[in-house]
Amino acid sequence: MSDWTPKLNPAVDLRRLPLNAEEGFVLSRLDGHTREKDLPALTGLPPDKLRDILTRLVSQGALLPGTAAASPANTVRPPEAPAPALDASDTEPLPEAEAGDSTEDDAGATDDVPETVQGDYRKLFETRLHALPEDQRVALAHGTEDPELSALCFDPVPAVIKAVLENPRVGLAHARLIARHHRNPVGLEALVARAAFAADTGVRRFLVRNPQLPAALFRRLWAMRRLMEHHKLTVDRDVPEQTRRTARELLRQRFSTGPSEEKVELILNTEGRALGALVGMPVDGKTTSLLCGRTYRSPMLVQNIARWSAAPPALIAHLLKQELVRRQPPLRMMLARHPNAPADAKRA
Repeated sequence: MSDWTPKLNPAVDLRRLPLNAEEGFVLSRLDGHTREKDLPALTGLPPDKLRDILTRLVSQGALLPGTAAASPANTVRPPEAPAPALDASDTEPLPEAEAGDSTEDDAGATDDVPETVQGDYRKLFETRLHALPEDQRVALAHGTEDPELSALCFDPVPAVIKAVLENPRVGLAHARLIARHHRNPVGLEALVARAAFAADTGVRRFLVRNPQLPAALFRRLWAMRRLMEHHKLTVDRDVPEQTRRTARELLRQRFSTGPSEEKVELILNTEGRALGALVGMPVDGKTTSLLCGRTYRSPMLVQNIARWSAAPPALIAHLLKQELVRRQPPLRMMLARHPNAPADAKRA
């Protein structure tokens, strides 16, 4: 086989192509960097068969021809740009992610398998595999290859999922299918028991959207994540309410013990919106010092801090000195009414 590196054609909507299960499987394994000659080891397909599939994909327009220039957008769905890191020298808060945004940095965590191909796998399971006795499905899952292996990721029985995970051909694409579609906590526990899968951002992204993710398992996975990641989960509409509730509890726990830099990042990046979930949670001296070392130009941020009952006195005094507050009497009035405002501000 050649040194050609197959790349998806960003100008073609894969959902509109008449792909079969094998073609969809091969597409799911392409990362835009793996050469054709290395794909047999990655897919488990014979070289001649794989070459035929790649030829068909090129003829359908799913792949760029070998002579085409590489495209920077070479995934089924382009990954979102990671949020910019907090810089203590910045003078403006960073914008908060929208409520429906991804809960993690999704670079490299795009959905490996196109929706149409997932539908083919589900159909294969429902029409051919689901009717088999459970013990036969378990035995099949231990040794089969794609497309049957991917189809068995839709099996609702934990024993089958455990067998899939023991298959030597199982990979991240299968793990993400299980995280997204399996609805039994026992099967999800088996998935997370594989450290490589539990660490994958795609697997984690689908797990937190799975309504059957146990609270204890979520806590284990997310206990030490950054405060901003906890906050994003609490406002993500794609996350089930029970997981959002657990995320709010973890957010408060982590806020009381987490690094000062993360606390500042959370407050500034959300323009203080996260403080609504942190009622009664005080901050330490280092956090106060970092907050007092900034210039504030966001009225929304100042308003939310003014509504925060635990805002430290030093921060209230610092805000009262800001040019933004001096120019806007309503903001000054809000801060002056805060219980931790300086006495001279209350008299003014």
